[in-house]
Amino acid sequence: MKKLYTIKNSKLHGKGLFANCYIKAGTNIVEYVGEKITKAQSDKIAEVQLKKAQKNREEGQVYIFTLDDKYDINGNVSYNKARLMNHSCNPNCDTDIIDGKIWIRSFKDIRKGAELTYDYGFAFDNEDFRDHVCKCGSKKCVGFIVTENDWKKLRTYLLRLANNCTKANQ
Repeated sequence: MKKLYTIKNSKLHGKGLFANCYIKAGTNIVEYVGEKITKAQSDKIAEVQLKKAQKNREEGQVYIFTLDDKYDINGNVSYNKARLMNHSCNPNCDTDIIDGKIWIRSFKDIRKGAELTYDYGFAFDNEDFRDHVCKCGSKKCVGFIVTENDWKKLRTYLLRLANNCTKANQ
């Protein structure tokens, strides 16, 4: 099978995956692989990585992907090229779990050379969302890596904060 992507420097963040050829919508591009871990292990790993991020943003990346109700995949391994795929608020890929495997696949046609991106799907949390600033630069960007399903919650929260600041300054 022809490798559909190449790794290059990204304008979005560090490295990224880019289409080697035209990719048709619905194509499985790369499997998200790594160590299968329990939710408890996942929480511990994420906590350690987030502490590292406070010191050095590059070392503190969390590559944990939800597999199911019991297990996650810790993708922080060199052989997991999917971990290099960046987030976008206007992505061209999404994820699908098929037979216990996590696939990143195109949901629209992608031209050769385009960066491959997907929505990381972080749920909005009014305490932690600021830890995940988005720099995707798309016209749809909401400024933080929050799943599109929670954009309305984010906007409502930010508007409420802005109104409270305006009232406090009057």
